[in-house]
Amino acid sequence: MILSSPPSINRGKSLYEQVYLALRSAILTGVLSPGDRLVETQLAEWLQVSRTPLREALRQLQQDGLVTADVSGGLRVTTITAADAEELYDCRLALEALAVAGACRHATPEQLQGIKACVIKAEGATANSHGSLDHEHLLDVDYQFHHLIAESSGNRRLVSLLDQLFDAMALLRIQTLQQNPNVLDIRLEHRQIYEAILTGDAEVAVAAITQHLRASKVRVVQEIEGSIPAVAKA
Repeated sequence: MILSSPPSINRGKSLYEQVYLALRSAILTGVLSPGDRLVETQLAEWLQVSRTPLREALRQLQQDGLVTADVSGGLRVTTITAADAEELYDCRLALEALAVAGACRHATPEQLQGIKACVIKAEGATANSHGSLDHEHLLDVDYQFHHLIAESSGNRRLVSLLDQLFDAMALLRIQTLQQNPNVLDIRLEHRQIYEAILTGDAEVAVAAITQHLRASKVRVVQEIEGSIPAVAKA
């Protein structure tokens, strides 16, 4: 585990919250990579905090599924298996079909504009090899696109359930992008979903997002299965 400059900490929160949010951000942005061993002494020095709030934060991250214990009892950033990925995508297929159908009925003009902006940003970034967004930012655009669709459904519980999945999905995407930066291909699929929502055709929208997620599931699961030896050495 090689640590760069420490993340910024919001001193307006309790020390435990500061440490938790800093570590969560480091994991979800790839600063701490899947499989990285989390050594308390190193992390405490990196964040310039005592080990008590650090341990509390690590326990919370374990509950969130972002940190797991290894066979020796140490802690590591969670590595997503192919089976984990299949479960995550199966849950998303069910929940996002509901979300996109709801968006067809309830999306406001402002929400539609926000979804369109995500489509345009992704298309502009990936139209050629000199796009302005790196893979980390493209992941963020992908998250914003799906999150906006969920919000547009008008179902708050659905948004909450999907947000829990999106954290694990962010970890999964970081893991697969490290092996193959081209695994994230969202341009045409996002455009088709947006256009279906714009016309209010729930049947077409559900079909489009289902096709999108199934195609993504195949790409990601194949990438994980193909990189198992590399992950095992991490």
